Amino acid sequence: MISPKIQDAINAQINAEFWSAYLYLSMGMHFQAEGYNGIANWFRIQFKEEQAHAEIFMNYLNSRGGRVVLKEIAPVPTTWESPLNAFVDTLAHEEKVTGLIHNLYALAEAEHDYATRGKLDWFVSEQVEEEETAKELIDRLKLIGDNGMALYMLDQELAARTYTVPAPLAAKA
Repeated sequence: MISPKIQDAINAQINAEFWSAYLYLSMGMHFQAEGYNGIANWFRIQFKEEQAHAEIFMNYLNSRGGRVVLKEIAPVPTTWESPLNAFVDTLAHEEKVTGLIHNLYALAEAEHDYATRGKLDWFVSEQVEEEETAKELIDRLKLIGDNGMALYMLDQELAARTYTVPAPLAAKA
């Protein structure tokens, strides 16, 4: 059985993951409307990943005898000045999520909930990758600057991104 403190914290994280998904869906729809179909694709894949993260937490909570409580998702922004601005926002958001994961990990340690701490190890590694990817795209967009052909090429590259089921969900399939 999972402690009420851990259950509440995981439910808050589930809400944060769904908010993240909603944010990335909003970004994807914005850039699709702006004609950046590759960038839109990148954000739509990110939307699916965040939904999967919420599902991992929900499955885990249920497996530990906890109860998933879905709450209202707060509104998200709907427009960005440029792809660079969107990826700067992405990095800031991922850094915030990293903090949430670290806080959840610290709570699991304080509660001596080693199963939850073990489950969170995957998320800690995932956040390193999320931040690294956002930083890389920011660096590339800064190099591109006002070069329309380079932005077109990056957009084409991002159109090729495909969704991969995260390992904790793939193991259940």
